[in-house]
Parts: sequence; C-alpha cells; structure tokens
Amino acid sequence: MTKQKDLISIIVPVYNMERYLERCMNSIWQQTYTNLEIILVDDGSTDQSPQMCDDYARKDNRIKVVHKQNGGLSDARNAGLAIASGAYIGYVDSDDWIEPDMYERMYQACVEHDAQVAVCRYAQVYKDHVVQGGNGKVTAFEREELLRIYIGGDDDYVIYNSVWSKLFAREVVEGVQFPKGRNSEDIMYTTKAFCKADRGVYIDTCLYDYVLDRDGSIMNVKRGERMFQDELPFWREHIAFIREHVSEKMGDFAAYHYYRRLLFYYIDWKNETKQARGDYAKRIAQELKCNRKEIQRIYSNDFVSAGDRARMKLALASPSLYSCVTKGYEKVIIPLRSRG
Repeated sequence: MTKQKDLISIIVPVYNMERYLERCMNSIWQQTYTNLEIILVDDGSTDQSPQMCDDYARKDNRIKVVHKQNGGLSDARNAGLAIASGAYIGYVDSDDWIEPDMYERMYQACVEHDAQVAVCRYAQVYKDHVVQGGNGKVTAFEREELLRIYIGGDDDYVIYNSVWSKLFAREVVEGVQFPKGRNSEDIMYTTKAFCKADRGVYIDTCLYDYVLDRDGSIMNVKRGERMFQDELPFWREHIAFIREHVSEKMGDFAAYHYYRRLLFYYIDWKNETKQARGDYAKRIAQELKCNRKEIQRIYSNDFVSAGDRARMKLALASPSLYSCVTKGYEKVIIPLRSRG
C-alpha cells in the first residue's frame, strides 16, 4: 500500500445535492488513501444539503464544512481553496463519485514519476448506459508533451481541462483562483497548473465517474450563451497565457486548435434549425473573418495538416460553401469509405 505521508485536500462544492451527496461521500469515505482533508462547501443550498454536510462532519473529523451564500461553482471552489491545507489538491463534484483507489493511485503516480499533476481517465455516466475505456497504463510526460496533448488532444490520452479528473501538487496551483460567476471555469485553472508543472503523469484507468445528463446540470443548459460569454473568451485567454509563460510556438499551436474548434462549432450551429442558433453560426463566421490575417499566419505553421489548411481556406472564402461541402462529405464520402 502507498505510504500516506502527504495530506490530500478534496474540495466538494455542494448546491442542492441532497439526492446525490450520499453517493458522492460514500465514494470518498471508501478511499484506500485515508490521509485526507475533505472540504464540503455548502453554496447556499435550500434543500437538506447543509444539514447533511454538518452530519458528515460530526461523523468524521477529516471533514470541514463551509456554509456560504450562493455564489456559483467557482466561488464555492475558491472558498474551499481558502482553507485547504493539503500538499495536494483534488476536486469532486457532488453529483459524481470516484473509484475507491482513485487518490491512492494518483498520489502514487505523482511520487513515483516526480510529477506535480496526475490525470486519470473518467467514465461517462448517462441515465441508461456508461461509457468507459482505458488500458491501465501509466505514462509520464515532460511539460512540453503534456501541454501538446492537452491542447491538441490525443486518442490515447484523455487529458481535458476538467479539474475533477486531476490531482494537483499545491505548488502548481498556489494562488490560482476560479473566475467567479463564469462557466467553463476549469480551462484557465488547468492551463495555469500545466504551464507551471515540470512533469505530469497520466493514468489510463477510469477512476472518476462523471454524470453527464443529470436534469438541471449546468452543462445541459444555455449552451450557446455559455460558449460566447465564457468558453471562447477563456480559450483566448488560454492562448495568451501559453504565449507568455511557455513560448510563442506553443501559443501558435494553441491558437491553431482554437480556430480549428471554431470550424467544428460553426458546423454544429449551422445544422441547428432555430433562428437563434443560426445566429451563433453567423457570429462564429464573423470572428473568423475578423481574424483572417492572424489565422493565415497560424495556419502557415508546419504543425498544421494539409487538410486543415484546405478547410480553413474554404471557410474564410465562404462559410456557407464550407458548410455545404462538409455536409456533402458527411453524407456521401464517409458512407462510401465505411462500405469499403
């Protein structure tokens, strides 16, 4: 068993979670790594959640409870961070749950590989099925490679911006706050931590169980507004931060994947039938047009594929034609290839 010399602080924001909190807390209590500080942040709940948090604290002296006025997920996490004393920081959302050996395995991976952040694969939990994967392999990365996978994606490594699939050494998140009142808040927190870490380690095992389609979940409402008000501005901030703290080249790499993402979003919104959703596609097309010169510079880099260059060139010339060509490709070419 792993030597449990370092305290791990687990921050659990709670807002009207009486239906799910027991499942979440049971999964934390069952952790094989027991040197834990469990911080429950009651974010102004109006159900039985505050009483449940206090009851848990009376049963387990590792639990601290913060009761505060409702301020949203970021504000709740910040309140937990303010009193966290662990050498490592982890996050669990109160409608999710974790596997019994999650923190033991993540801590052990950090120690064995001299890493300041550990990332695990996660299970996607739907109402009628669960999507899992992973081969159990543990892989360590230097900062440059970790950032490349985080920014550009990789089929072999599920390294996204979500903080709940990670364990952070305190030194890489010291002073980092979540932006209050914003969604997609994990983007900059994870970006700053990865830029500061010398090494990271990835565990290709589903250790976190992420509930995707709970009624009322933030992720299920106002998708377009979230994208323009929070997500896209955070991705732009992400690019600027990487440019300043890593390199211009890595910043260009992040910008390439930002503009590539915009093309996917454009098609998604263009295919929507409601007028308001069509307007989101127009706004994306306008952003591409306004940044034409920068996009052309970014897309001249050698890390940009020939196919992506062609797609972006067409999209900049005529977004509508790009949409038509993409639809034709999906309806005709992809089915033909699948038959072959």
